[in-house]
Amino acid sequence: MKVAEAVGRTLVAAGVGQVFGVVGSGNFHVTNAMVAAGARFVATRHEGGAATMADAYARVSGAVAAVSVHQGCGLTNALTGIGEAAKSRTPLVVIAAEASQPHSNFAVDQGALARALGAGSARVTSAADAVTQAYAAVRTAVQERRTVVLNLPLDVQTQDVPDPDPILAAVLPPPPRAAVEPAEADIAELAGILARAERPVFVAGRGARGPGCRDALEALAESCGALLATSAVARGLFQGNPWSLDVAGGFSSPLAAELIRTADVLVAWGCSLTMWTTRHGRLIGPDATLVQVDDDPAALGTHRPVHLGVTGDVLLTADGVRAALGERGGRGHRTPDTADALAARLRWRDVPYEDTGTRDRVDPRTLSIALDDILPAQRVIGVDSGNFLGYPTMYLSVPDEQGLCFTQAFQSIGLGLATTIGAALARPDRLAVAALGDGGMLMSAVELDTVRRLGLPMVIVVYNDDAYGAEVHHFGPDGFPLGTVEFPPTDIAAVARGYGFEAVTVRTADDLKPVRDWVAGARTAPLLVDAKVVREHGAWWLEEAFRGH
Repeated sequence: MKVAEAVGRTLVAAGVGQVFGVVGSGNFHVTNAMVAAGARFVATRHEGGAATMADAYARVSGAVAAVSVHQGCGLTNALTGIGEAAKSRTPLVVIAAEASQPHSNFAVDQGALARALGAGSARVTSAADAVTQAYAAVRTAVQERRTVVLNLPLDVQTQDVPDPDPILAAVLPPPPRAAVEPAEADIAELAGILARAERPVFVAGRGARGPGCRDALEALAESCGALLATSAVARGLFQGNPWSLDVAGGFSSPLAAELIRTADVLVAWGCSLTMWTTRHGRLIGPDATLVQVDDDPAALGTHRPVHLGVTGDVLLTADGVRAALGERGGRGHRTPDTADALAARLRWRDVPYEDTGTRDRVDPRTLSIALDDILPAQRVIGVDSGNFLGYPTMYLSVPDEQGLCFTQAFQSIGLGLATTIGAALARPDRLAVAALGDGGMLMSAVELDTVRRLGLPMVIVVYNDDAYGAEVHHFGPDGFPLGTVEFPPTDIAAVARGYGFEAVTVRTADDLKPVRDWVAGARTAPLLVDAKVVREHGAWWLEEAFRGH
């Protein structure tokens, strides 16, 4: 058995069941070996799309996924998607063929590229160690929550593995990351803080999306009267809870921001407290006690100084604090007035606004509210980056924490379509909805073919302002020329029809009838909505976004 086959079989035996990629000569044999061993391979039209699909699949499914790329240019094409996954700490293995000869036109320092992105770098160095080294890459991805680039040199791939069957037979998926027990002193201190709190607020992040975390956090919040919010990546975690504030940060509705600012205790659960989640600290009251709970001690206080940092698993910590708190908690913000306010005006769609739509362009708020009413509640949404981003993120509801796949760690446009494809494959029981700007849509249009080829009954909504809207609204008010970021109108609906989509152009809410018909029908082809949106004003969250540049 050749090394290429042994590595492919090892990865599948170690739990990699889904692979995305573009196959060339260097990764041909290892990819086919994975398919033969039972993995599902999705051929994408670009390696960047493959990396982002794998990232989204791993996030939504909770399983480690893989990307397979050619040596050199195959890896470099995938770098933005790999960077997003690495920054988001997505468990992912990138199987990268590697040129063996330094004079090859495909030769680049692939290990250095991986490390520059924050990904782990591994290499199969010999036939004797191939299985062990491939397994170690999966174990690192799973247990350290890392994206790992596994380099497969061409000359090593063709070597014979000595007596491979016994070694392969012993390969099993690595155990999950061990839950970190919090220190008893930290449990007691946090319980004491919550016992004294008058207006506590919890903010749950990516680390609180695991099994049992919602129940544990809701039970603790009930004991101490805390209101419940999430970071954007965990949106939906507290869906349906009457004390939920939805998202904390730049996307917060006015009521949510007001209640978070008045908190005297703010506890971040598996949440990194970035500038986005805290509005550069302005959501944290000047006298508030800030607590952060994370199973990685390096995460504590990284973005914001905290009064107490607790190293521990979210579920174990929440349960421990609840037991230590006992009957000492108060009712906090949980008053009839707060309940009435949350029911009446928490959602962005309930905040009054002046519709700025015309007969030629629809207001993105009006569009998003209408789509929220039309599309099935059981949905999984992928969003691209851009000026439009906040509208689908906050105006389209989600059923739970798996309802939004938010690949924004790198803040790159062009990832939204591939994100939604990966999420759709992870949750085939839900309608996949891609929310894109026109810039990101055209940047990734090649993957429309992947949607059609896979037969995904997906809805793609393009918020089309014929520009890179974020730059228009950032630089335009200062009088800078905008010719480099504005474009002639493009008939994106026609582009989609060329790929086999049903498509509709929307200029007013009345143009959405074909979307209703598609939802009610057989959905035999994917649907693209080319929504011509107003372009005169920047989104409410845009000013916050540019503070971080």
